[in-house]
Amino acid sequence: MSLLSRLKERLSIIEVQIKDTDPVKAYDLWSQSYDVQPDNLMLDLDNKLFSGLLNNVRLENKVVVDIGCGTGRNWNKILLKNPQILSGYDVSIGMLNRLKDKFPDATVYVLQDNKLPELKNDHCDIIISTLTIAHIEQIYEAFSEWHRVLKPGGELIITDYHPVAFINGGNRTFSYNGQTIAIKNYIHKTDEVIEILQGFGFELISFIEKRIDNSMRHYYEEKKALHVFEKFKNIPIIYGVHLKKKNAIK
Repeated sequence: MSLLSRLKERLSIIEVQIKDTDPVKAYDLWSQSYDVQPDNLMLDLDNKLFSGLLNNVRLENKVVVDIGCGTGRNWNKILLKNPQILSGYDVSIGMLNRLKDKFPDATVYVLQDNKLPELKNDHCDIIISTLTIAHIEQIYEAFSEWHRVLKPGGELIITDYHPVAFINGGNRTFSYNGQTIAIKNYIHKTDEVIEILQGFGFELISFIEKRIDNSMRHYYEEKKALHVFEKFKNIPIIYGVHLKKKNAIK
């Protein structure tokens, strides 16, 4: 094989590895190893951010819905706050199967077309969605459905990969059979997310964002990726938002 042919083959492999993959297919693949990810920066940051936001919400005897629940990585924290009901939605059957392995009695549904047909109007007290928003193309449609099922006075907690990181070339990737799989994302700017939700009658309680700083350097050192750290240093990497649905005006 000529040098040029080998180069073309190598470039073809790289293109396959970094090509955006549909979230359903990607998370079905990732589900096999999702719960075994030591030193995953995004998961560690999200764990801290979500835990802080959750501390400001009363879940006891509440009806809680986790949209984009994945393998239920947040469920132990949620269940410790004694909700009346906790149910989950996800696009990936593989992820839901892993959740059911850990929580056999869990109520979960496959999420399709951003619809929550199993839930009546004003059904739930709390909606949680972590590391999911950027995988939703029709975000207005999704928020409209969330607004429908959330009670007046109900609360919404969202965390996600920061859109500024995507704009600067960031991506969500994982390894599968020696290849790097990149997951399809859509850029929803944080101010646009908040503006849409405020248009549906939500009140902003808090907004938090975390930037790449020296405290995260070791994650990149361990993966021999300090060049990536330098590229993204001081860029927002994750955000969290807490909102409350206003009571209906009588």
